[in-house]
Amino acid sequence: MTIEYYDRHSREFFSATKDIDVTPLYQHFLTHLPPNAYILDAGCGSGRDSKFFLEQGYRVFAMDGSAELAALAEEYIGQPVHHMTFADIDMADTFDGIWACASLLHVPRAQMTTIFQKFTRALKVGGVWYLSFKWGTTDRLVNDRLFTDYDADTFSAFVAQFPNLSMVKWWQTQDLRGRETSWLNVLLQKQP
Repeated sequence: MTIEYYDRHSREFFSATKDIDVTPLYQHFLTHLPPNAYILDAGCGSGRDSKFFLEQGYRVFAMDGSAELAALAEEYIGQPVHHMTFADIDMADTFDGIWACASLLHVPRAQMTTIFQKFTRALKVGGVWYLSFKWGTTDRLVNDRLFTDYDADTFSAFVAQFPNLSMVKWWQTQDLRGRETSWLNVLLQKQP
């Protein structure tokens, strides 16, 4: 249902998000990456973040579950964007960083553990993972999109089941699109 929403509204979503300045979020993430790092942009949407990372000299594996958004993002960033879902991730020790900006919030809570296992496996030891969720504790269906919300306490409790993931930090931000929404931002690091 959520993917179908983005397929139907791909051009509108692309236009609304491709120029948002998320530089402060990049700074938290990129300071932990080596030069020429390989980044998984998970749920890349418009391709805004992939484009920025590429322009900074990073290597990027961009993917999105929406075929329509993946096609628009591919044209925008000038490299392939893989049409795949989070469940399709099947890699081991591949990425120096994972960027999941406002994307994993569409994963049903019952499937979150499985997705985290897949992503953790794909991340190299010492690699960092940025993720963001709408601040809250509910699961909501809004305009044919599922939202799984976390606050600092519920996310900390969730991530505690992964002994090889440590929370580097979390912080709360306000919505950059001017909506009445707060966001939980998290930076994780994979341990041996």
